[in-house]
Amino acid sequence: MNNTLLKGLDVLELLARSDRPVGLTHIGRELGLVKSNVHRLMQALVEKRFVLRDEETGTYTASIKLWELGSAVLAKLDLRRHAQQQMEALMARTGESVHLSVLDGAEVVYVHKVDSANPVRAYTQIGGRAPAHCVATGKVQLAFGATSILERMSTQLEPFTERTIVEPEAFLREMRKTREQGFALNRAEWRDNVWGIAAPVMDSRGSVIAALGISGPAERFRKSVLPDWTQAVVATAAHVSESLGGGNAPQSAGLSRLRFGPP
Repeated sequence: MNNTLLKGLDVLELLARSDRPVGLTHIGRELGLVKSNVHRLMQALVEKRFVLRDEETGTYTASIKLWELGSAVLAKLDLRRHAQQQMEALMARTGESVHLSVLDGAEVVYVHKVDSANPVRAYTQIGGRAPAHCVATGKVQLAFGATSILERMSTQLEPFTERTIVEPEAFLREMRKTREQGFALNRAEWRDNVWGIAAPVMDSRGSVIAALGISGPAERFRKSVLPDWTQAVVATAAHVSESLGGGNAPQSAGLSRLRFGPP
């Protein structure tokens, strides 16, 4: 694999995620590169317009070209287009924010959302990331992954709240249960007092390619509404899957028998 290409991609990712312009020394320190190598990389990236250089300060920022390329990729994804109307309907039915995410390693990336009209709601950002083992859209995608990957991941779980599942056997049980019932719950496992429900989106080959879910304050996720909301999330994800030519996730557990949130 081309090491120069990999280093250049690392630089682009660093700049894209930085909240301020950075200099050669900072880039080299963060990526473990010598300054002369960083300088050559930056020259090439500036020349190709992926990076902008401030001549006064000698610092660098990612250019709008990265956004242009990302937008071009998203525009080609039928996923958001097929999901839009269904997501709006789900938000209207539940009153909670609706998210569409894809799995990227041990994280989810939010590719689309429909915000709740409630003044108090769960906050996410399109393009933002979250640890997959803590959020419902991540858990439901992980659950349909290879057992070997889940077993390896189960030994490396990071806690984010006191409710985060980090014990390996408990995590693997959660994955089995999620796969069997066809949806996942997040019980304030990433952010305190924020709950979520998600179901998988499948393509024409029956592979899970994304997840669709809702999230919001725990006090609104009550036993009286959770069965209906869960059914709505599962049905919405199924509709999106069908529009893509895909099928439904297995669902063997009766919704009315499941234990949900606050009374």
